[in-house]
Amino acid sequence: MVTAAQPLTSASVPARRVPAVRHLGPNWYACVMGTAVVGTAGAALPWHVPGLRTACTSVWVLSLVLLAALLVARSLHWVHHRDQARAHLLDPAAAPFYGCLSMALLAVGGGAVTVGRDWIGTSAAVALDTVLFTAGTAVALAAAVAVPYLMAVRHRIEPGQASPVWLLPLVAPMVSAAVGPLLVPHLPPGQPRETLLLACVAMFGVSLLATLVTLPVIFERLLTGGPLPLALTPSLFLVLGPLGQSTTAVGKFADVAPGVVPDPYAEGFGVLAVLYGVPVMGFALMWLCLAVAHVVRARREGMAFSMTWWSFTFPVGTCVTGAEALARHTGLAVYGALTVVLYAVLVAAWAVAAVHTARGLLSGALPAGPRPAPGAPRPATARTT
Repeated sequence: MVTAAQPLTSASVPARRVPAVRHLGPNWYACVMGTAVVGTAGAALPWHVPGLRTACTSVWVLSLVLLAALLVARSLHWVHHRDQARAHLLDPAAAPFYGCLSMALLAVGGGAVTVGRDWIGTSAAVALDTVLFTAGTAVALAAAVAVPYLMAVRHRIEPGQASPVWLLPLVAPMVSAAVGPLLVPHLPPGQPRETLLLACVAMFGVSLLATLVTLPVIFERLLTGGPLPLALTPSLFLVLGPLGQSTTAVGKFADVAPGVVPDPYAEGFGVLAVLYGVPVMGFALMWLCLAVAHVVRARREGMAFSMTWWSFTFPVGTCVTGAEALARHTGLAVYGALTVVLYAVLVAAWAVAAVHTARGLLSGALPAGPRPAPGAPRPATARTT
C-alpha cells in the first residue's frame, strides 16, 4: 500500500508492472541480426539445394517476428524502466549495443527484398525494406556519432577496457551501405539511383575509416592486456563484421553500378570489388582462426553461455555474403566452396545460440538479468559532468 510517506515514483511502479523486460538490453537485437543473416546468406549460395530457398524464407519470417516482438518489448522497457534504459546509455559496456538496433532493422529489411518477396510479393518487400532501411540508416548514423561521443564525454573508460563491442555502432553504417544497393533498381533512373548508390559509398567510407582507427586499439588490448574475460571472448567474432560486410558492400556496388554511374566509375566498382575484397577476406579468415582459438581456450576454462554467443552468427554471416560476392566477381570455385563452408559454420552457430537462448527464456535465467562473469571487470561508472 502506498502512503504519503511512501511516494509513488516512476521507477518503483513500472518495475512491478513489467518486470520481465527490465533487463532487456539492446544486445537482444543480435538475435534478430543473427537469424536474418541465416536466411539472406543461404539464398545466394552458389550451389543449388532443393528446398533451401524455402527454408531461408522461413528463417527470414522468423527474424521479422522476432524484430516486431523486440521492438514492442524494448518500447515497454523504455516506458516502464526508463532508469535502466538510461543506465544502459551511460554504461560503456552496454551503450555500443545500440548499434544492434540499426543492424537488426537493416538485416530484416534487406532480407525482405532478397527472400521475403517470395511470400509477400516484390512490391510489399520493397516497401518494407524502404521503411526499415530508412529507419535503420538513421539509427546507424546517429549511433556512429552518439556512442563515441558518450564514450568520450560521459563514460569513464579505464586502460585495458578496449573491447570488440566498440565496433558495433561503427559497423552499422556499413550494413546500410551493403543493404542500400538492393533498393537502387527500384528507384527512377538517373539521379535518384546514383544518389542512393553514392550515399551508400559514403556510408562505406564512414564505417571503414572509423573501424580502421578503432581496430588497432582493440588489437593492442588483446596483445598487451591478455585474453578477454571468458564471457566476452565470443565478442572477438565481432571484428569479422566490418570485414565481411565491407566486402559484401563493394560487391553490391559493382552489381548495380552499370547504368547507374558513368562507365569509367562503373568499371572501377568492379575492380574495387576484387582488389579490395580479396585481401580483406584474407584478413577476415586469419581473424576467424584467431577468434576460434580464443573461444576454444575460454570454453576449456569454463566459459558458459551468455548472449555474447550471438556474436558467432551475424559476423560470420557477413563473411558468407562477402565470399559470395567474391565468387560472383572472380568466378573462382574456391570462393564458392568457402561460401558453403562458412555457411555451414553459420547455421551450426545459430542453432547453438538459438537453443541456449530458448532454454534461458523458458527457465527465466535470461529475463532475470545478467550475472557477473568470473574475472570480468566491473562496469565503469559514468561521469557526472
